[in-house]
Amino acid sequence: MWPDDCTWCIVADAELDFRKNPQILSSIVDAMVDGLFTCDADGNLVSWSDGAARITGYAADEVVGNPCRVLEGPNGKGFSTVHDLLAQGEPPEGICLQECKFRTKDGRELDLLGKVRVLTDEAGRVRGAVGTFTHQTSSMLGNERIALRTEQPQGQHAFGGLVGRSSPMQEVFQRVRLAGQSGVTVLLTGESGTGKELVARAIHDLNGRRDRPFVAVNCSAVPETLLESELFGHVKGAFTGADRDKTGVFQAAHGGTLFLDEIGDVSPLLQVKLLRVLQEREVRRVGDTQATKVDVRLVTATNRGLESLRAAGTLREDFYYRIRVYEIALPPLRDRREDVPLLVEHFIAEFGPTHKKNVAGITDEALQCLLDYPWPGNVRELRNAIECAFVAVSGDQITSLDLPPELRRSAVPHPLQSRLTPAQEAERQRIQLALEQERGNKTAAAKRLGISRVALWKKMRRLQVAGPASSVG
Repeated sequence: MWPDDCTWCIVADAELDFRKNPQILSSIVDAMVDGLFTCDADGNLVSWSDGAARITGYAADEVVGNPCRVLEGPNGKGFSTVHDLLAQGEPPEGICLQECKFRTKDGRELDLLGKVRVLTDEAGRVRGAVGTFTHQTSSMLGNERIALRTEQPQGQHAFGGLVGRSSPMQEVFQRVRLAGQSGVTVLLTGESGTGKELVARAIHDLNGRRDRPFVAVNCSAVPETLLESELFGHVKGAFTGADRDKTGVFQAAHGGTLFLDEIGDVSPLLQVKLLRVLQEREVRRVGDTQATKVDVRLVTATNRGLESLRAAGTLREDFYYRIRVYEIALPPLRDRREDVPLLVEHFIAEFGPTHKKNVAGITDEALQCLLDYPWPGNVRELRNAIECAFVAVSGDQITSLDLPPELRRSAVPHPLQSRLTPAQEAERQRIQLALEQERGNKTAAAKRLGISRVALWKKMRRLQVAGPASSVG
């Protein structure tokens, strides 16, 4: 069991200097079965509880004083969250979750679940971090993952497997939370590669059906002649080749969530049958005379314009309104480029252990390539590009030469027009003024402007705003 919220409040409100006052935490630490550790602002471990020693096999005198990188373990699969959070210029609010595999001192590999919180003072300066971890079973991991997702504050940069700090993604996160709290039918819209299945899974995980099946079907990947059988099932002898009974996905998802991707590719005839299932809450297998009751929460998705399909008559109007009870529109990556650096960090952390390479980051030149690229394949294409780079990278930084060749060729910056529009010129002057008022400190200027530091950097580049010669931050 995790320490309760009161424990986290005590730790956070204390605003501790752990090196000078480790005894302040002693009463909390002694009462905990789980492992607890603290780090200072430089990322060095300051305390290590008895629970941490019991779980990992490492005594306090073996880890205290070492950089928090030691938590990643000899196989690099341990807690990278601590180092990553402390390294951020603007650490996130709230508690961050990480699942990992940790090799104990005696060689056992444990599935651990950890919570980490960065502590700051009233001026916003990082004072250190506090974290806990516990050895969990797979079912307990799932429950803790769901519990934490509901705790994530607005503005957090990761949610349900989705990553983003931009305003469009914060709106998506909020709508996902609301959808998860209800049982209505949800329609997800967005281009291919924007993460529609991740959203569907997050909605399922946030709902009371989380312990029941989640079944996903791509309607465009199943031939039209077989799709009805895939959805509803069939009885033996229903058609040529039906040599045994088959359960359809509606029955397989009973009690849980059914995700139908590319719903716009379903024929009008099959739309009628789906509509009947949604209205009557029962399915009839192909060739069967009896209907079976089903309890399914339906989430559908499409990368096509359903309005145009409805106008063309290929999408039935009654079916359209039935599946479009609550819509969540996912933005393309080109409309949230400020999330690219976060996504890159996320994928580097994902692929490091898989490829057994200790890649710490990406060069400015390579990141600029990624920011300039239009990303027609969206987040999926970016993920593939980073994995491709892992094949080529030889050092601890991904360079532009490690990126796919077609990406380097297409990533051509858009030059500033010879004349700015009045709105652009006003924005340019506003940024210049904020930089001057903050004496060139970009972090402070971004805060003054109400945008992220990455967004400020992009605007400065696009509008060719030169920071003061003494600019910092």
